[in-house]
Amino acid sequence: MKIRSITYFFNPGWPLDESKIQAAGAFLAKAKPAIMAAGYEVQTTRLATIPFPLLIGVDKLSETPKLAEAMKAALPAAGVDYAALGPALIEVPESYQVIPEAIAASQNIFFSGEMASVEKGISLKAVKACAEVIVHCSTIMPDGFANLRFAALANVGPGAAFFPAAYHAGDEPAFAIATEAADLAVAAFENAKTIDEGQKELITSLESNARKLVSIAESLEHRFAVKFSGIDFSLAPFPEESLSLGTAVERMGVPKVGLHGSLAAAAILAGAVERSDFPHAGFSGFMQPILEDAVLAQRAGEGVLTIKDMLLYSAVSGTGLDTVPLPGDVTSEQIGALLLDLAALALRLDKPLTARLMPLPGKNAGDPTSFDFAYFANSRVMSLEAMALKSPFSGEETFWLKPHHY
Repeated sequence: MKIRSITYFFNPGWPLDESKIQAAGAFLAKAKPAIMAAGYEVQTTRLATIPFPLLIGVDKLSETPKLAEAMKAALPAAGVDYAALGPALIEVPESYQVIPEAIAASQNIFFSGEMASVEKGISLKAVKACAEVIVHCSTIMPDGFANLRFAALANVGPGAAFFPAAYHAGDEPAFAIATEAADLAVAAFENAKTIDEGQKELITSLESNARKLVSIAESLEHRFAVKFSGIDFSLAPFPEESLSLGTAVERMGVPKVGLHGSLAAAAILAGAVERSDFPHAGFSGFMQPILEDAVLAQRAGEGVLTIKDMLLYSAVSGTGLDTVPLPGDVTSEQIGALLLDLAALALRLDKPLTARLMPLPGKNAGDPTSFDFAYFANSRVMSLEAMALKSPFSGEETFWLKPHHY
């Protein structure tokens, strides 16, 4: 298991308060070696701010690209790898339009866009705006890679440690830990003779690692007066077979992830995370990033694993749709139809879901992907079975779905 990120949440103000950024960097400079001393590789340290429309001010949204550039310039001196400037907000509809330019102005700054929440309902206007951001961002780079730094959010609250969804609420700083722990699920079911045996082994492993991390985190909290918000144990994968959540599903007895039985496996894995005793943060679910998981990428390339399958798994345990390669000519209307389904799931089930979709210029469904990126496994462009929605779904109203509780 590795630590994907130590994420520091704060409000840096605008113009950026350099002292707050340096304080964040100083904290992370102590936190990283403290966790490494316990035997964990820490891949990145990250900053997450309050939503940029609140940070910069609604009347200054045109300065968002300057904000992204300023944050990018501040990171090296602070010794931090990445920053997320939070979501465009439903109540600030013009905030979505500035995101593509801001992403183009930086290489390590992430954004998101709010589509729905239990409090605000599902905004068809915001769903449409997020789809338009995705299509626009797909043209920033020839390979469509810029969409790695944008996600559409459905019912996602503050404090999630994984990017691009991370953002903060309030002025008091906090931190959380995101894990890369798919290998724990693989190991738990490698020799398990029963589901119960494998799930208990996974829970034992999660809790054992969590105890070490929580001990370190609470010590850091006490020393630096920075609130520890918890651990997001979403069993995130790495593009190697032994570090794949797809491998874990197949170790449980499913011949190929995407075939029937996969839903039960996803629910069991997420159930183990849910039952484990540690301070939960963020998603803590079945993370299924197609291009970041060697086996998921392979099964998607074979056509065994589909976008509809991923939506299905999101209903029982998943975190949504992540790093999904789409045809380059996909329209915002088609993407909007998919995002609407995701938003409906998030509200009906009262759970956080995200969509990080990657239309690839010049590529059609079935074409191979060709990314040269250490965190990606190549696959094939996935087919999106969607058409433009008609009235009344084609409007811009907001509607509510009451969470379903048994």
